[in-house]
Amino acid sequence: MISPSRSLISALALCGLGGARAASVEIDAMKHDIQQITMSNFDGVISKFRDSAVSSLWFFKGDNKADVSFLDEYNKVAADLKGMAKVCAISCTDWPLFCEKQGVKETPAVMIYPTNPMPAFKYEGKMESKGVLAKVARFIPDFTTKVTKENVDGFITTDPTKPKVLLFSNKKTPPTIWKALSSETVFKRTVKFGFVSEDDTDVVQKFKVKKFPTVLMQRGSKAEIKETYSGDMKFTPLKDWVNLHSESGMGDKVAGAGGGKEESIEEAKPWLVQEVPELTAKSQGDVCFKGEGLCVIYLKEGDITQAETDMLSGLSKKFTSQLSDRGAKMKWMWMNLAIETEYKTLFEPAMLPSAVVFNPHKRLRFTKLDHGEDNEVKGDEQSLGNLLDKVLGGDARFKMVPGQKLPGWAKRDAKK
Repeated sequence: MISPSRSLISALALCGLGGARAASVEIDAMKHDIQQITMSNFDGVISKFRDSAVSSLWFFKGDNKADVSFLDEYNKVAADLKGMAKVCAISCTDWPLFCEKQGVKETPAVMIYPTNPMPAFKYEGKMESKGVLAKVARFIPDFTTKVTKENVDGFITTDPTKPKVLLFSNKKTPPTIWKALSSETVFKRTVKFGFVSEDDTDVVQKFKVKKFPTVLMQRGSKAEIKETYSGDMKFTPLKDWVNLHSESGMGDKVAGAGGGKEESIEEAKPWLVQEVPELTAKSQGDVCFKGEGLCVIYLKEGDITQAETDMLSGLSKKFTSQLSDRGAKMKWMWMNLAIETEYKTLFEPAMLPSAVVFNPHKRLRFTKLDHGEDNEVKGDEQSLGNLLDKVLGGDARFKMVPGQKLPGWAKRDAKK
């Protein structure tokens, strides 16, 4: 039985008469770019990646006014370094023993974890975004090459299987975003990043650069394929653009069937440069089943139209911006069920066009678009958006692939 005094206190609180609620640190994944961790996953988030990633960790107490004030400042750091460094936080209210073992006696406190073998250290500057950002950015490894008149030809022509990406800048040194791209786990093995200062006029004129910043890519065994980046000068879109050509040595030459005429990688793997690629036996590894992320598969009975491609591309951009560095990634593609009949049997769409979201990792499973009891829900932009919202909200029900084995792929001609 609840005592009268407790009932009165509860009633006062409900009526707003219990005094103003004290401010507290509340990190919201949909509002903040900070990754909140626990003692249990510290090793999995930070320690495990010390060889390749720089991290910062804010130790806070939920009811500490200084921590409450620092939240927005630290979130600015997380937003500016999104994708480039791990910007994390841990509650010393929830995990006091962990904070004590880390030597944290007062909060807010920030520890910075450079790449190995450099030791972790406590940030000693002002608890402001500018200072913390500068300190973390300083330790992002720089694998860029300063390209000048003397080394430009060697830079472009060596390692022909690796695309060369050049940033032309009116700055003297590579910006943080360029260092982060050059040291990204895959890129540092598969792509060469060059930095050209505006003062290197011979190199600027050689590439006919007229404005700064400009990003150019050259690839191919003779550096014959040239492309200018036209997107936003931000980490994630730049990373996605470079990634189109990073994993397979794009631009290298491969022999045709029977050792005949050579063809470029673009001709051999067209899906790597398509906005919304078709999912087939040949493309499935690059497009969906290798690498991170969920596969959003648009299902058609026949070929996809340009209008549908534009629709899917728009949805991809919308959800990519929402999901950037929040632990979720989606890859977009389409499948012709008139050809891939075994997948039509697996997915059993109530009508077409339709869509499924496929999780190809560990346990093969998928969730599909619900067209309603009377098939009143069409497979359009709105229904696809609703499906993805459902997946991201944790409300989607995934079905296991029988036997955990993918169906057989249709046999196509050499160009498919």
